Amino acid sequence: MIKHCLFPAAGYGTRFLPATKSMPKEMMPVVNKPLIEYGVEEAIEAGMSSMCIVTGRGKHSLMDHFDKNYELEHQIQGTNKEELLDNIRHTIDSADFTYIRQREMKGLGHAILTGRELVGDKPFAVVLADDLCVHEQEGVLSQMAALYKQFRCSIVAVQEVPEDETHKYGVIKGEMIKDNIIRVDDMIEKPEQGTAPSNLAIIGRYILTPDIFELIEATEPGKGGEIQITDALLKQAKSGCVLAYKFKGKRFDCGSVEGYIEATNYCYENVYAKDKQANELGKQSTHKESIA
Repeated sequence: MIKHCLFPAAGYGTRFLPATKSMPKEMMPVVNKPLIEYGVEEAIEAGMSSMCIVTGRGKHSLMDHFDKNYELEHQIQGTNKEELLDNIRHTIDSADFTYIRQREMKGLGHAILTGRELVGDKPFAVVLADDLCVHEQEGVLSQMAALYKQFRCSIVAVQEVPEDETHKYGVIKGEMIKDNIIRVDDMIEKPEQGTAPSNLAIIGRYILTPDIFELIEATEPGKGGEIQITDALLKQAKSGCVLAYKFKGKRFDCGSVEGYIEATNYCYENVYAKDKQANELGKQSTHKESIA
C-alpha cells in the first residue's frame, strides 16, 4: 500500500567532522555498506519501490551510489571482486530513485515538506538514515507498514530511553491501546531536562499520511528556530489520530560516534560475517555439484 519512502539527507553531519566535511554522513560505511543503503534495503523489504531522497549541496555521491559505475564495473568484470556489487545491483534494480535539493536547513519538518513533490498525495514512509535499525525476522518499516494497513493513520516509531537522555529527542505521551501501540495525545521536541512527558522517544522511522504537508506549512518555527515535524504531528494527533509503535528490533544512533561504533561491531558480527559464511558455503556446494 505504501510505495514511497522519503530520505531526508541534506544535513551537514557536524558531529562527525572532519570526516563529513567532504563526505555525506549518509554515505559513512557500516562495515562495507553506507548507512543510507541499509535504510533503502529496509524500505524495499517493506514493499516500497520509490526512494525519494532530499539532498543538499555536496551530496552528489548519494546519487552516484544508486547508479551504475561503468568504469569500475568494467575494471572488475570477470574477477572475484565483481560479486561484491551483487547486493547494490539488486537494490538499484528493485527501486526507482528520485532526488530534490533542500536549499536551506530549516529542520526535519521543512525537509519532509521539500519532498512533497516527490511523494505526491499518497501516504509515505520516512527514514532517517543515521538511525540504523535491525531485526532478524522483520524490519521496522515492514512492522509499521502492516500497522498502517490496519489503522490508516500516521505512525511514529518509539523506544524507551533513559530519562536523562529525553532532551535529545521528540518525546510522546499517550494511551496504550494494545501491546506496543500507543495513541498519541501529546508530544514535544527536545524537552528541557526533567520535563519530558514520558521516556518514549521518537526515532527515525515514520509513516505519514499526506495531510501532514498542509500541517507542516501551517507550522511556525519551533525549537531551535526550525520547523519541527513533531509540532505538525501534534496538530494531527489533536484533530485525528497518530499512533506510536514500540518496534521490535535494535536501533543504533549512528549520528553519534558511540552509536556508530556499536552499529559497526554489531553488523560485522551478526550481518557481514554470517553473509560471508553463507556465500562461502554456497560456493563450496556449487563446486561439489560441478565436480559430481
